[in-house]
Amino acid sequence: MNRCFWVDEKSEIYVKYHDEEWGVPKYDDRMLFELLILESFQAGLSWLTVLKKREDFRKAFDNFDVLKVANYDDNKVNELLNNEKIIRSRGKISASINNAKIFINIQKEFGSFSNYIWGFTSGNVIKNNDDKIKVSTPLSDEISKDLKKRGMKYVGTVIIYSYLQSVGIVNDHDTKCFRY
Repeated sequence: MNRCFWVDEKSEIYVKYHDEEWGVPKYDDRMLFELLILESFQAGLSWLTVLKKREDFRKAFDNFDVLKVANYDDNKVNELLNNEKIIRSRGKISASINNAKIFINIQKEFGSFSNYIWGFTSGNVIKNNDDKIKVSTPLSDEISKDLKKRGMKYVGTVIIYSYLQSVGIVNDHDTKCFRY
């Protein structure tokens, strides 16, 4: 079975993520929030590092309940900073709380975050067919710029492009991959 070149076939968690989740369109706001936060924590690290800690992140971040995360206080921040099972970065933790508040504002404005994020492509999946490795596109530039204008942090164009791939707005599977 052909998979994308980047999949480490020896890593069960990576294979499962690629085969079952990466590039699959997602519309559920909780899942969209989870992946937005995880992508921001991935900045400067490998996605495999984040995947290995994903279940611990879910526990630590109240299953990515956006209302709970938006109301985290200093005690919760300290608890997260002391949790050795997650990536402990004060900046990324603070950004998660900040971004949760903005995520909620976007939900109020658009009816859901899904409506907002999918609105950039009129609900269409962008299927790349050139096998060129991209780290950003005009679409990720536009979304990044809009999220930053709204006050989000850790949402640069590279992070947003990776996010668009993970939530299935962009299908970047290799043309020879069985998921293409």
